[in-house]
Amino acid sequence: MPIKTDRRDAEGIARLLQMGWFRPVHCKSLSAQEMRALLSSRKAIQQATLSLELSIRRVLRNFGLKMGQMAKGRFEQRVLELTEGNPMLEAAANPILSARRALRQELTGMEKLLRDHAKSDTVCRQLMTMPGVGAFVALIYKAAIDDPDHFSSSKNFGPWVGLTPRRERSGERDIIGEISRAGDARFRTALYQAATVMLHSGRPNWLSAWAWAVAKRRGKKRATVALARRIGVVLHRMRQDST
Repeated sequence: MPIKTDRRDAEGIARLLQMGWFRPVHCKSLSAQEMRALLSSRKAIQQATLSLELSIRRVLRNFGLKMGQMAKGRFEQRVLELTEGNPMLEAAANPILSARRALRQELTGMEKLLRDHAKSDTVCRQLMTMPGVGAFVALIYKAAIDDPDHFSSSKNFGPWVGLTPRRERSGERDIIGEISRAGDARFRTALYQAATVMLHSGRPNWLSAWAWAVAKRRGKKRATVALARRIGVVLHRMRQDST
C-alpha cells in the first residue's frame, strides 16, 4: 500500500488469514516448556563448568604444564598436583576449582532430577527402549515434539529438525548441499549423539547395519547424520503408535 500504517498492516494480515495464506504453528504445552527450561538450565551449568575447566588448562599451559586427557573425577586432583609448590598458581587455580566444585554439585543434582523424571514418565520409558536413546535424549525429544499429531507424516520429521540436505535448483543447475540445520539445534545434537552411541554400542540391529552400509558408500559422518534422521522418524512412529 502507498501509505503504511499499523491499521492498514492489521487489515492486510486479516485479509491473508481470510484467504487462507498461512500455516498453523504448534504452540507447546506448559509441561513441555517447563521441561525445556530445566534442560536449558542443565546445559547452562554444563557449559559454565566446561568453561572453567578450559580456563584452568589455559592458565597452566602458559607455564608449560599440560593436563592432557583427564577423567572428570581426577580433574581437580591433577590440577592440585601441577600447582603444588607454586603459591601464585595455587592462588589462581583454587577459586576456579571451588566454583567448579559447586557447579558440579548442582549439575549432579539436576541430572538426578531429570533421570528420575524420565524413569517415572511413560513416554520416556517407551522411547528409551530404542538403542542409543537415554534419559536426556528421551526428555529432549518429548519436550521438542510435545504433540506428535501435529506432523501429518513421520517423514516430515527430518526436514523439521534440519537433518535433510538443502537443495538449490534453477534451470539446469541442481545443487544438493549440506543439511539445512533448521529447527532446534539442541534437539538435532541429541539425535546425532544417539546415532553415535548406536553405531559404537556393539549391539548390532537393523538400523546400525543400514548406517554402516551407508558409511561404506558415503562416509561415516554422513552415515551418522542419516542414522540420526532415521532414529527421529522411528521414535516419532513409536510415539504415535504407542509401541
